[in-house]
Amino acid sequence: MANAVRYYSRSGNTRVAAEAIAKAIKEEAVSVDEKDAAIKEPVNILFIGGALYAYGIDDHLKTYIQSLDKNLVKNAVIFSTSWISKHAIDLIRNELNHRGIPVCKETFYFRGKPGEKQLQEAAKKAVSLVQC
Repeated sequence: MANAVRYYSRSGNTRVAAEAIAKAIKEEAVSVDEKDAAIKEPVNILFIGGALYAYGIDDHLKTYIQSLDKNLVKNAVIFSTSWISKHAIDLIRNELNHRGIPVCKETFYFRGKPGEKQLQEAAKKAVSLVQC
């Protein structure tokens, strides 16, 4: 079963994290705004990321999560970038739980723009998660 990486990024920080995770697990990072972002085939793990914007997650990401079919996503792993807090992780988790999609306890958090060391650690952790 395949895995997938989806994200929403305004500043580009979450995109950088998504691309590192995707490269490590040999998938493509796709913005939720792209036409091919929909999950049409079952995935084992959906890595899904976003950031905190005005104390909430962006409507693009929220709408995307609301469009997900729980029968096509076995598990979700959340990642987030933010200068302020990790609160986006909780908000994304709540949206996924509302859709009935199981969320792994493991998360990825990057304060601000991810550095090379953080990206390498995230890649290693992503690989270990898909091998479980």
